[in-house]
Amino acid sequence: MRFFNVALLLSTGALLANAYPHLGLTPQEWAQEQRDLPEETLQYLAARQNLVGAQPAPPRQKSTKSKLVHDAAHPYIAPGKKDIRGPCPGLNTLANHGYINRSGIVTPQEVVIGVQEGYNMGHFLAMFLAFGAHLADGNQLTNLLSIGKKTSLTGYKAPGPAIVGGLNQHGLFEGDASTTRGDAYFGDNFSFNETLFQVFIDKSNQYGGGKYNLTAAAEVRWARIQDSKARNPTFDFTVPRFFTAYGESAFPFRFFVDGRDKSAALDLDSARLFFEKNTFPNDFYRREGELETLGLGKDILALAKAHYMTPGFNNGIGNYTASNEDPSFLTAQCQIYKKAITVTLPTQYPFDTTTGLLRDAVKKNIHNFYLGALGGPSLFCPELFPYGR
Repeated sequence: MRFFNVALLLSTGALLANAYPHLGLTPQEWAQEQRDLPEETLQYLAARQNLVGAQPAPPRQKSTKSKLVHDAAHPYIAPGKKDIRGPCPGLNTLANHGYINRSGIVTPQEVVIGVQEGYNMGHFLAMFLAFGAHLADGNQLTNLLSIGKKTSLTGYKAPGPAIVGGLNQHGLFEGDASTTRGDAYFGDNFSFNETLFQVFIDKSNQYGGGKYNLTAAAEVRWARIQDSKARNPTFDFTVPRFFTAYGESAFPFRFFVDGRDKSAALDLDSARLFFEKNTFPNDFYRREGELETLGLGKDILALAKAHYMTPGFNNGIGNYTASNEDPSFLTAQCQIYKKAITVTLPTQYPFDTTTGLLRDAVKKNIHNFYLGALGGPSLFCPELFPYGR
């Protein structure tokens, strides 16, 4: 059996030694083609995969008008057994409709394009989320990211301590007190949680007149914080999660509401389709006009003001400890950017040992992340170059 495996590796390696682009395959197509191979074979091929490194950010979409997005070109197709889905219902939905690769193995460029096309997310906000996720959980050498679990389908892995764990990886991009996903401490931070969705329903009925609007969202957010604080001894609500949790709460009434409906209130049947089924409602139109960071920031501030909270973490149940981080939402984007590249990222890619193509890729992706976070060069938050210019 061992001889057979080696022979299979060698024969397959000879056939696909160059993988892409020599065979005309994109990184996503490479992942799609290899999904059914044995893990040992996949590891062999991944080690011989061409390394494309960082790629340029795509441009802003030409039109930001509302349009039908659940159309004939983007039908819902349930994910297959080998397809990967994760904690973000928005990305899961885009994958199920083909706005990003249906395999769940994507590039940050594909995410930027997909969230603009599918949801009319603003270009800079899209860059901020896509490149932030990729830096935290993606493969900088192959430019591939899993929207769910860690997998060899993202290709040749950078040297440790880089995890390349996919969006399921806790504490880098994904965080505690999610709207409909449990905390990682309880064992499953990526699957739809009906118990948590019932909180969503109850608060929407109580505070939103049967719909999820800004008022209901503030109560759902507060309930989720209090629940995690009470039950999760490792609950972490420091930056960036302190800020991104409120953004997560605003997304449904800004991106999941049909573009012909100006109420900014999500009906509960549509909410279940997105959160549980990961599909657009039939005849769904994306929002009218893009939503950029500034517009989302107003929602985030309103949500946070509803119930005052400071950044912090649990040091055991019943012992929430405030961190020494600035709770000002006016500097949120800058704080997220600075902490990501000076504190979090070096734990994955140490300054002194990250070299060559890997260092170049990290630098370029950091630059795109900065542009997304600040919407361009900023005097109040100048760009940093911890890996060099």
